[in-house]
Amino acid sequence: MLSPAPRPAFSDALFSPDLELLKRHDGNGPRYTSYPPATAFTDHFGPEQLTQALARSNATARALSLYVHIPFCRRICFYCGCNRIATRQTSMAEPYLARLTREMMLMRRHLDGERVVEQLHWGGGTPTFLDLDQMSRLMDQLGAHFNLSTHPDRDFAIEIDPREADVYTLRHLQSLGFNRLSLGVQDLDVRVQKAINRVQPRELSENLIDEAHRLGFRSLNLDLIYGLPHQSVASFADTLDQVIDMAPARLSIFNYAHLPERFLPQRRINSADLPDTATRLAIQCMTVEKLTQAGYVHIGMDHFARPDDSLSVAQREGQLQRNFQGYTTHARCDLVGLGVSAISQVDDVYAQNAAQLETWQAAIDNGQLATCRGVRLSGDDRLRRHVIHRLMCDMRLDFEAIEADFGIRASYYFANVFERLATFRRDGLIEYDKHSLMVTPMGRLLIRQLAMSFDTHLSAEHRQQFSRLL
Repeated sequence: MLSPAPRPAFSDALFSPDLELLKRHDGNGPRYTSYPPATAFTDHFGPEQLTQALARSNATARALSLYVHIPFCRRICFYCGCNRIATRQTSMAEPYLARLTREMMLMRRHLDGERVVEQLHWGGGTPTFLDLDQMSRLMDQLGAHFNLSTHPDRDFAIEIDPREADVYTLRHLQSLGFNRLSLGVQDLDVRVQKAINRVQPRELSENLIDEAHRLGFRSLNLDLIYGLPHQSVASFADTLDQVIDMAPARLSIFNYAHLPERFLPQRRINSADLPDTATRLAIQCMTVEKLTQAGYVHIGMDHFARPDDSLSVAQREGQLQRNFQGYTTHARCDLVGLGVSAISQVDDVYAQNAAQLETWQAAIDNGQLATCRGVRLSGDDRLRRHVIHRLMCDMRLDFEAIEADFGIRASYYFANVFERLATFRRDGLIEYDKHSLMVTPMGRLLIRQLAMSFDTHLSAEHRQQFSRLL
């Protein structure tokens, strides 16, 4: 395969971004943490299909990745579209944790116990809703049912709400084996925080970041969101300056998807207070330029990392992958999801648990896995997943390598795709010949749009279910 080409600095290659061109290519589309996207999952898929996939995957002896969904939050952020339950009582988590243990037992029956868990991720909701004892018991149960890695290169991460954690929380998490942290910050402007019901002084995040650095966590990520009410280029630039001073290893800067018809809390946000399309684009371009100048590598889409972070290293070596946690260095693992709404990626299937708590509980209480929807990939799906993920991870495609791996002629197989890509080529978003395709710096801002060219599952109706590209 071709080695990844050097990537020019954003500020050098895109000193004056063409905002009109970007607006012309804007729209709705998937983030491609899976292919096919979740809109292609079918209800004609249940526990039997998942257990069959687990049996096939055991034959590969691949390492495992575990995702545990903790759905509880003490407060509801108005922008949130996650599957969560609002409560201030930590005791509410007890029956949920008990059923998680039962789900582990059910899943473990179908897994080779020798397979090592190299990646663990607790998401939510707010995992730090759990008290320290509950966290310990959950990790003990995971260790009892799965072969958790103790290798220094393991990737054990947890999402943290700085309002729900302190330095003692971090010390406890480290003792449990976590070595990566992801802090939800969103924005440091008080006016924006009030509008989204998430008042979070800078000191809360800064204290945790300082302690994480002192304790030697391998990596720390901060989540930010642009497109929120009252944001401007100047206000978000100020937030970025403060965040850069905190020196996190990684940054995830998401584009807010305002879908109040689907997510009830978003109805508390006044649409008139949201930045317009031109402002959102200007914020995005300013963000890429500012972070690049500060020394961060624009991994792709909304992810940035220090050059020595494992994400940047993996991208330089052509080993970067994608899964439901976004960009990752461990996506070649089979992913097992635990908890309400969790998604597994095992062998050639995606399998999702019931999104309704009562339905998930009933399945577990009946001694059954809670799988309620999913899809088994065809050969064409596997090929297109590979192409889309390589495009989004490498910002390039090596057609000769794809032909060798899948036994196709790219020029024939993707003839209709090249017709769609011709417009992007004319607009300077990509360059390609019969050997390879390269995404230009401007094209990196539209990488989801480029990936959609290879998607055969995406209909006009499905597109409206996804967030805006820009």
